[in-house]
Formats: sequence, structure tokens, C-alpha cells
Amino acid sequence: MSVQTKGSVGFLGLGVMGREMARNLAAAGFGVKAYDVVPAAIDAMAETGVTPAASIADAAADADIVISMLPDTPQVEEVVRGDGGLLSSPPRGGLYVDMSTIAPEATRKLAADLLQAGVQMLDAPVSGGPVGARDATLTIMAGGEAAAFERARPFLQGMGSTINHVGASGAGQTVKLCNQLICGINLQAICEAFALGRACDIDLVQMREVLMGGSANSWMLENLGAAMIEGDISAGFRIDLMMKDLRLVLGAAQQNLVPLPATSLVTSQYIDAQAHGEGANGNQALFRVYDRMSGRPTRPDTPASLT
Repeated sequence: MSVQTKGSVGFLGLGVMGREMARNLAAAGFGVKAYDVVPAAIDAMAETGVTPAASIADAAADADIVISMLPDTPQVEEVVRGDGGLLSSPPRGGLYVDMSTIAPEATRKLAADLLQAGVQMLDAPVSGGPVGARDATLTIMAGGEAAAFERARPFLQGMGSTINHVGASGAGQTVKLCNQLICGINLQAICEAFALGRACDIDLVQMREVLMGGSANSWMLENLGAAMIEGDISAGFRIDLMMKDLRLVLGAAQQNLVPLPATSLVTSQYIDAQAHGEGANGNQALFRVYDRMSGRPTRPDTPASLT
């Protein structure tokens, strides 16, 4: 099937996640025209079947659907409301899917503004990280009109394996924030368990294997536990991005008068990590907070600036 008969996509945002998602859409037979504010990110897509776009308007002009994967709320607002944005240059197909993780209230306002311009918007954030983006196995949680979701479904299937419509505009973002709340607290629990086990001279490698065989097992323990033990801080999902998500979680909680004491506590640990220059490191670097709190010696792979 040719890309023209399968559908055309304007893709905005070619970071760690977006570049893989755009590549998978092209591999699935969609015509993909992509834009990023970093020219090198566009150039890097040359061998993937993705066509470079000169601007947001250029990417959107002939698109059946526009998809964005951006760092935070301000960048999504700029894509919609900024000069040459989707309000002034709506996509031909009248459908916009934002797959970033941003504030639910901001999403609802953007959706209302776009609807007045004849564009339906879905908020469809993802879970699964860079590996899920690479393998097209992302979990996608979408908010918005059911009819818009059905129009978007074939495109979403090119990027994810678990795809759900979870409610009205903003619902996708809310479910994603709940996901991040659980992930953050779970990671903190693993850090505390490892810190206690280490202090009691337990072999953490063996302990992790035992825990994975019981009810304490989790995605975080399986995928980040070994890196925590080994001191591997290489970035998959960065400390800075998790901190952004936790900030959004607490903002939504404040708006809705929901106390989240455990989330507040783990957020303070992420602030500690950022304060010690660990923002660009992977999520597993949260364990270094416990190194510092328990007076552990600096690890060999700790940058000199952190000693």
C-alpha cells in the first residue's frame, strides 16, 4: 500500500521519543512530513522515509492529521497559538493529536480554541519510554471526542500496541499523570528497599531477583533496578522530565483539592537530584539521593562536579 493511500501525517517534535514515533509511522506506510525547532533533528531523519518540513505550517498544510511530541505545556501552546501555528494554519484533515505530557487544563483550553478553527484535538500521551517508542509498543491514553479518536486510531496503531480512549478532552493527560504518580512512588520504594538492604549487608543483585519473583515485582524493578545497583545513570527517561511530570501531578492535585503526600515526598527527592546536577541522568539516578542521605561514598562514575 502506498503512503498516499494510507494517509499523511504532519509530525512536530523529533526528540528522543518523537523521532522514533515518526520513523515508525513512515515504516507503517504513512506519508510523514516532520518539523522540529532544531534543524539537526530534522536532518537526522533523512534516511527514515520522513520528509523534512520548513515550519509548522509546512508540516500541517496537506496533512490528514498533525501529531506533536513536545517537552512541556509552553511548547504545545506555541505550536497551536504561536506565529504560523495550527490556529492560523490548520491541517487539511482538521485533526490534531498531542502526544506530549502537559497540563490537563491547558489541553482543554487548546482543544476549545482549535474547535473554533474547525480542528478536533485529542490529548494522547504515552507510556513506555524510549524503548516503547522505538518498538512501536507504546501505551496510548487518549482524551477527546470518540469520533476523533476513531479517525486517529489507524495512525496511533503505527506507534503503539495498547490504545485506549479514556474520556473527554484532558482525560488522557489526567490518566498519564496518574501513571507518573505511580511510577515515581514505586521508584522511591525501590530506592528505599535497596538502601535498607545495602545497609544490612544484603546482596542487592540477589535481593532484586527474589523480589521480581513475588508481589513486589514491577516494571521499574525489572527495568531500572539493575541499573540502580550497578550505578548506571545513562538516560532513558531523564530526571528532569520526571520532575516536570510530577510538577503537573501536584498542580492538578492542587486544582482539585486532592492531598498527595507520597507524591510530594518523592518530588522532594527529585528536587534533590536536580540540585546535585543529575537532571540529565536517567530516572534510576534517584538512588543517588539515598547514597547522599545515608552517607555512602561517592561512586566511581560520579562526575567531579558532584563530589
